[in-house]
Amino acid sequence: MYTPHTPQEIEEMLRVIGVNTIEDLFVKVPERHRFPELDLPEALTEMEASSELQEIASANASTDDFVSFLGAGAYNHYIPAAVDMLLRRGEFYTAYTPYQPEVSQGTLQAIFEFQSLMAELTGMDISNASHYDGATAAAEAANLAYHFFRGKRKKVLVSRAVNPQYRETIRTYMQGLDDVLVEGDDAVTGFDAEMQSFIDKIDNNTAIVIVQYPDFFGRIIDYTNLVEIAHQEGALVAFVFNPTALGLLKPPGEFDVDIAVGDGQPLGIPLSYGGPYLGIFTTKQKYVRKLAGRLVGETEDEEGQRAYVLTLTAREQHIRREKSTSNICTNQGLMALAAAVYLSLLGKSGFKQVANLCYQKAHYAAEQITDLPGYELAFPETPFFHEFVIKTPKPAADIIHHLQEHWILAGYDLSETYPEMQNHILIAVTEKISKYDIDEFVEALKEVNHD
Repeated sequence: MYTPHTPQEIEEMLRVIGVNTIEDLFVKVPERHRFPELDLPEALTEMEASSELQEIASANASTDDFVSFLGAGAYNHYIPAAVDMLLRRGEFYTAYTPYQPEVSQGTLQAIFEFQSLMAELTGMDISNASHYDGATAAAEAANLAYHFFRGKRKKVLVSRAVNPQYRETIRTYMQGLDDVLVEGDDAVTGFDAEMQSFIDKIDNNTAIVIVQYPDFFGRIIDYTNLVEIAHQEGALVAFVFNPTALGLLKPPGEFDVDIAVGDGQPLGIPLSYGGPYLGIFTTKQKYVRKLAGRLVGETEDEEGQRAYVLTLTAREQHIRREKSTSNICTNQGLMALAAAVYLSLLGKSGFKQVANLCYQKAHYAAEQITDLPGYELAFPETPFFHEFVIKTPKPAADIIHHLQEHWILAGYDLSETYPEMQNHILIAVTEKISKYDIDEFVEALKEVNHD
């Protein structure tokens, strides 16, 4: 075990405590449990340990080795080297809670810039300082609506085309509240039928309607009618959005939605085995007092200089459950900084270019795959961004397994979360995928057909 303390330092600490040896610190522990014999291997040097860990890690598949067409909520985008370089600066990497603005101006400004970028990206009035991930942000949207109506509206209506993990998280949050019903799972997945049957469920007991844009199947749906009907019934509307898609698509604010949430992972955050990610939460000005999490505001100090401070919520919002409108939540400050740096580096034109590359490459892939016998788009009449669903002539799991032998992650088997969608694969294409990669993917699918 590595310890940074010298024998002299240890001796001084023991003297201050008032004991003679380190063993004396454990006298209250029963002797038979005090220093058990452990069956451990021989100690390794740092070089040997590093080599062994690299060998263990090499057994894992990663996007450094495989061409990935896997999305379903986490996407393999290119991250400029400057993002990680800036994140690792000590003043950002070690910063925690900016409660003392006089010593936290850098951290507060970084968060303020993130909030400003999120508000501009979504077309919404207000952004908070982030949540743990997109699923948490979606659940907080439902929580906000419940508190906004003071618990008098009991229905949370969630489209079945919302990411299944988000729906599970929303259900987990809501089950602790009195008589709250989370509905929407029984709607069918076809576009027309789903929308009408889903809209028919909106009534005067609905607190919030949550849909995804583009939805979990990658489809771009015009929710204008849904938003109007929900508002006529007095319900709030939340969009779960893909931030990259907003480089091309109409932002949620132009639909007049009340809340827009999403996962900021596509904005300069690596896949990282599923986290840490970044929950984006934006809303209209009128709901700012119910906003979960931190909010950084811009003001002036007593000398008239620009300054930043946590605003509108007392510290108890974050540390005392009985005083808060939300969970006891911190923010993903480092991840928020990554998103702000990423968007700042790309700028508007660069961000649009990334979105356009995703769109164009996905459509090229869809065209090439559907030219193969037995493969077709599951939703041919519905536009999509950079994810699409393919019906396959063989079980999706078999195809995915076969393509792994070609160092290709073929996509997500939808039957895992939508049992009725047997032989359906959700395929994602980002700007990192080349034409060569797509052509190799198609060739591997041809080989599957001949097995």
